[in-house]
Amino acid sequence: MTGLINRVRARILSGQIQPDSWIKQDVLAAELGISKIPLREALRKLEEEGLVKSEINRGFFVRPLLSHEAEDIFALRLKLEPEIVADAAMMATDADRVVAAAALANLQAAIAKHSDQVPALNRAFHMALVRPAQKAVTATFVERLHVLAERYVSVHLEPEERGLRANAEHLELLAAWLSRDRTKAFDVTRNHITETLMDLRVQLAAQSAETTSSE
Repeated sequence: MTGLINRVRARILSGQIQPDSWIKQDVLAAELGISKIPLREALRKLEEEGLVKSEINRGFFVRPLLSHEAEDIFALRLKLEPEIVADAAMMATDADRVVAAAALANLQAAIAKHSDQVPALNRAFHMALVRPAQKAVTATFVERLHVLAERYVSVHLEPEERGLRANAEHLELLAAWLSRDRTKAFDVTRNHITETLMDLRVQLAAQSAETTSSE
């Protein structure tokens, strides 16, 4: 089931299934080579993540990208993530540090290949910087926010130069975290999230204007 959920999620995040569109379950099930029953279960899981929504007698549709939702998600990340990343930097073991470095290497390789796994690997990298803090409740909330943010991360990375900038920011963040520089880890995390949100404000406003002009 996890594999199926990942496959459907990847289609949504890559734009193969467009935001604010109904999911044709017969067609999608046939493309995936499965029956509608496991697909429906996967869609229910994705509804819990906030990627899709269901309506009685109508099925599932992909939730639209909304500027106010992006503001909410990234505002909460700003409140929680810099602090826990800074805490984790001080508590990380050698094994934790290896995991974090490997997670970034995987993310960079995916960005270079324009892989549809970039949002999930981005989350894996950020969570590798969070978990060593040993604050399970906060980490759960942060991961939930990253799941909700994945579609927006995909949009944010659409321009070619964004991948290069993301790599540079992630390298700076990892360096501060590995050096146990608590203040810098906090500041770089905060700046990274803030820069992403600022880019998204511009992109989502442009998309909204384009949609309005075409109506």
